[in-house]
Amino acid sequence: MNELADLRTVLSSRNRIFIQTHNFPDHDAIASAFALQYLLEKREIPGTIIYAGEIQRRSLIRLIEELAIPVFREANCPRTEEDQIVIVDGCKGNKNVTDLIGDEVAVIDHHNVVSPDEVAYTDIRPAYGACSTIMHEYFRDDNIEIPRAVATALLTGLLVDTALMTRGVCRADLEAYAELYVRADVPFVNSLLRNKIQQKELAFYRYVIENVRVQYGFAFCYFAEGCNQNLLGIIGDFLLGLSEVDFVFLCARNNGAVNFSVRSEVPYWNAAAVIQQVLQGTGFGGGHSDMAGGLIENHQLFDEGRIFRQLQDLLQSKRRAKGRGE
Repeated sequence: MNELADLRTVLSSRNRIFIQTHNFPDHDAIASAFALQYLLEKREIPGTIIYAGEIQRRSLIRLIEELAIPVFREANCPRTEEDQIVIVDGCKGNKNVTDLIGDEVAVIDHHNVVSPDEVAYTDIRPAYGACSTIMHEYFRDDNIEIPRAVATALLTGLLVDTALMTRGVCRADLEAYAELYVRADVPFVNSLLRNKIQQKELAFYRYVIENVRVQYGFAFCYFAEGCNQNLLGIIGDFLLGLSEVDFVFLCARNNGAVNFSVRSEVPYWNAAAVIQQVLQGTGFGGGHSDMAGGLIENHQLFDEGRIFRQLQDLLQSKRRAKGRGE
């Protein structure tokens, strides 16, 4: 199989190509877009990397700056309906991927999403821990050597999305890790992974320590004054390090909406399924069994007490079902 060759068949040399990440790109999204851009340019297909939201993490900004990754806000890249868009690490129709002007012709993703019928090319692999692993296979299958900068980006994306190869890892991720490690600037990758928070963000750790509710193996906290979505995920991993906690559910009010970040380390508490059930009728969510996110677009629909009680009942019912072997 050569998915990259199949992708090239749907791309037209007469149209401009834009590689779109999800709205608040993380390391895996930027790395995958960077890798795809390189792969296409090797076949004389130029592409521009764009995103619609905001890059929030300082470590990601360092990655972009050090590797000179050309990433642009979509507002700074005017497009027409004839321009073609390849969505990477996201899917057409998802709320975290803005429907931009242009023709979405391809989706490359590793999340558990529904493949859109109207897209000509889809490569969706929910068993993979990172979209960076898919890109690694594109290089391998097209017999293209991975340059140091791209390998560095992909290794970073893989390690961040899999929590240092401890979350959602499959054989393909292990193979990608082994090859990328010998090609990448490992000291730089390690520096990015170690230095993932800033001093000013310690206040959010203080807040969660003082306000988190822990019971029946799960932790819950609402940041009423806001906390960006990427930092929510980092704090979720921090709380998951508690021996008393197997499931973390965090939410934060941001710019009139409420963001959610969910972490799980037990199979009977499926993070993606839980967030979808809890937000049904008020918002949306999705992701993986061990890591998921969600959004309520109108904060007035958010009721902290109701959410907590619903979550409590749902998790306890799933635990009881597991105990009965259901």
